[in-house]
Amino acid sequence: MSRKCQVTGAEPGFGHHISHSHRRTKRRFNVNVQSRRYYVPSLGRTIRLTLSPRGIKTIDRRGIESVVAELHAKGVRL
Repeated sequence: MSRKCQVTGAEPGFGHHISHSHRRTKRRFNVNVQSRRYYVPSLGRTIRLTLSPRGIKTIDRRGIESVVAELHAKGVRL
């Protein structure tokens, strides 16, 4: 599972660990993605989405139907 939200497009950020002596080493700030299942009445089945918390809030606000329609227009396979 890639660390990318299917609704918002949030991806990992990159930066440095900085030690006490100020040496820098590469690090990765992962996104809090979660696998969620939603029932979509227009499709007549459940779909599984990989979402960040902001993506979950977006679905709660706008509704699963409008989000699925937008993903389908982008060409995302559900």
